[in-house]
Amino acid sequence: MDYIKQRLIEIGHPKADIVRKLTKEHGDKVIQDVKMGQVMTGMKGVVSLLTCTSKLDPEEGIRFRGYSIPELREKLPKIHDDGEPLPEGLFFLMLLGEMPTKDDVNFISNQWAQRGHGIPPHVFDVINALPKDAHPMIQFNTAILAMSTESQFRKAYLAGMDKKDYWGPTYEGVMDLISRLPIIAAYIYRRVFFDGKYIDPDPSLDWAGNLAHMMGYDSEEIKRLMRLYMVIHADHEGGNVSAHATHLVGSVLSNPYYSFSAGMNGLAGPLHGMANQDVMHWINKMKREIGAEEPSKEQIQEYAKKTIEKGQVIPGYGHAVLRKTDPRFLVQLDFARKYLPNAPYIKLVSNIYEVVPEILLSTGKVKNPWPNVDAISGALLTSYGITEFPIYTVLFGVSRALGVLTQLVWDRLYGLPIERPKSQNLAWFMEKAGITE
Repeated sequence: MDYIKQRLIEIGHPKADIVRKLTKEHGDKVIQDVKMGQVMTGMKGVVSLLTCTSKLDPEEGIRFRGYSIPELREKLPKIHDDGEPLPEGLFFLMLLGEMPTKDDVNFISNQWAQRGHGIPPHVFDVINALPKDAHPMIQFNTAILAMSTESQFRKAYLAGMDKKDYWGPTYEGVMDLISRLPIIAAYIYRRVFFDGKYIDPDPSLDWAGNLAHMMGYDSEEIKRLMRLYMVIHADHEGGNVSAHATHLVGSVLSNPYYSFSAGMNGLAGPLHGMANQDVMHWINKMKREIGAEEPSKEQIQEYAKKTIEKGQVIPGYGHAVLRKTDPRFLVQLDFARKYLPNAPYIKLVSNIYEVVPEILLSTGKVKNPWPNVDAISGALLTSYGITEFPIYTVLFGVSRALGVLTQLVWDRLYGLPIERPKSQNLAWFMEKAGITE
């Protein structure tokens, strides 16, 4: 047993005892009143999930095990002192709640490099059986399901085991799956956009750096961007669609591959992970319709107003929870101003940021007029030559695995049961509201 699994036992078993105590001895305690409006608007703000990896505060932004994104950039191990934090370190932090050492990060990096070689040939056969013009998320998700033939959880479950030990093979499956996602993502990228001219993994590289390498980008700046991208997209509490779907399907003891596939189906929606593509389509459409490569602030203002007047949204702006500029947007803007201060797309995104919030506020209908993570991520990738928008959500998915799959391990450590909320028909709600037909 590796030392991380041993540490999980030491940390996880006492916490699982607390979860069982809360359920058994305090199960009748009322913790929150739910308003009808919350039910009718997607259960927003209703506390109904147990998640330990990150916390999203409306005014403060995301914190991973208590650490803000600026703190992660400062404290997580890096390859170079002036570089970006390694995603392996964030995985360790989310899993154990402890800030990793460089040795911890190297251990995980080496584990993922070794396990990445375990992708069976049939997975690539399945990808190749799909049309090349199938959206990369279709290919990505299909490959995830195809890899489920190797599920260690499924094999252990069929062999018979105590339910208190389910977390063990879940952890092993999570480590296998995360190790292989960059290889799958890069394979799809090269298949679709580079005529199948593939690049082999480099086991000497870190997880995110290797992804950039396999995609065909070996500059240190792009590797740094990929490390930052993987860290800031990794987790966003438990209630977002990709995290919740992964948890929900995992609650019936589906293996990590099935569970993560469910999360990726959610991520593929335009109101979630595909928003990064929509942002770039909106920006490029604006440039075409205005007839300028670098629209002025006044032109941006008029175009944004027309977008709203048509009843359309400005993609990349607003968030279901946040009520301030997304710290993930700001950290990417900081990166861009450091390395790409004169890139046209970065200048354009900066100008949009100066104009759009005020326009949205003036409508009187928008609670959060500020940019979220998607408002700039595509512009950064595009500025480095990764101009193939359909791959952006796949990259998001590779990153999101770190958080949602860590949560899945803790679901099994806690021994959480099937998620099964109660629903009612419309007549029930009408009766509660005193409405008659």
